[in-house]
Amino acid sequence: MRETQTDERAPTQGQQPPRTEAARPGPSRFRRLISRFRRLLILLVILAALAVAAFLIWKYFFAKPGPPENVITLSGRIEGDDSALAPKTTGRILEIRFREGDRVKAGEQIAILDFAQLKAREDQARAALRQAEAKAQSARDQIAVLKQQLRENLLQMAQAKVDAEGRVRQAREEMASAMADLAEQEAAYKLALFDKEAYTRLAKTGAVSERQGKEAASKASQQAAAVAAAKRRFEAALAALETAKANLINPLIRGTEAEAVRKQIAQQEAEISAANAGAEQARAQLREAEENRRDLIVFAPFDGTVMTRAAEPGEVVTAGTALVTLLDLSKVYLRGFIPEGQIGRVRVGQPARIYLDSSPDQPLEAYVSRIDPEATFTPENTYFRNERVKQVVGVKLQLTGPAGFAKPGMPADGEILVQGDKWPEGRWRK
Repeated sequence: MRETQTDERAPTQGQQPPRTEAARPGPSRFRRLISRFRRLLILLVILAALAVAAFLIWKYFFAKPGPPENVITLSGRIEGDDSALAPKTTGRILEIRFREGDRVKAGEQIAILDFAQLKAREDQARAALRQAEAKAQSARDQIAVLKQQLRENLLQMAQAKVDAEGRVRQAREEMASAMADLAEQEAAYKLALFDKEAYTRLAKTGAVSERQGKEAASKASQQAAAVAAAKRRFEAALAALETAKANLINPLIRGTEAEAVRKQIAQQEAEISAANAGAEQARAQLREAEENRRDLIVFAPFDGTVMTRAAEPGEVVTAGTALVTLLDLSKVYLRGFIPEGQIGRVRVGQPARIYLDSSPDQPLEAYVSRIDPEATFTPENTYFRNERVKQVVGVKLQLTGPAGFAKPGMPADGEILVQGDKWPEGRWRK
């Protein structure tokens, strides 16, 4: 055919070779391009529609909605402030009374170290204390006896003084009476002598009878005997007075005895002071021994659970070596991090909730107990806004009620109510 034939003639110089029918663009080739473009466009529209439909289905049926504006979410781990219990001194472990998982009460003995030497010192100090107290008590008993003796001496001294003074007064009265009687008898004797001489002269002259003269002489003799007796009574009264005066020294003697008793009391009081000083020294040694022995006992500082046990009986440990680790499971908390851009909405004391993986639908009530003063995970520079987002601030959500199954190391999620006082409802938690 003519349309398929080609001009076999060689082109002349300066002329273009003739174009064939296949090389020329025709209407059929253009239509094929348009058809391909339409099919591609339809495919793209279908794919876009399918993508929109899939997005809508995911969003309304499968996607988890974000938290409300007044709630900030975070994730972290349950932690607790544990305490490593260690002895204050070096020694060999005699006993550790608890193992991992055991609950202990505050004040219970966790571990005991060997205290044989300290026990001997304690017994020695206690014996010295008993000896000093016994010595002081003996001195006090002796003082009681001496004080009773002193009271008796003072009473006897007072009684002796009264008796001596009474005897002196009585002796003086008797001496005065004897002196008066002597004077009276001497006066009567003088009168009897006068009568004797007078009647004797008169009897010689016959003026009176001889009988009267003899009676006068006899009376004079009797009166002389009465004067002699009166003199003896006077001398006896004088001697009794001297004796009574001599008895006045007896109260002084009693006073000397009382002074000697006072000196003995002072001596016993000095012994009591020395015994009290020895007892106080023994008490100090006993307290020191008891404190040293107490340092060999590890006590539980609070109610908690033994998390780890790092030693066994028979081991020799140094001071400060942790034997067990104690944790109060009722005071665990969630440790998590919040982007620095949101930390400005969080304050200490705000209500919070914690969800455990083992019970995602059961919230545990908590509150914000701590916000770290500085951000962590800080990049090398913060000149760009998208890098500032990488900074986070640590927070602590303290559980308010019983921890239940919340144990240190468990992962958990948390929510903080940063605005309002009621938790919003919705399916965003699921």
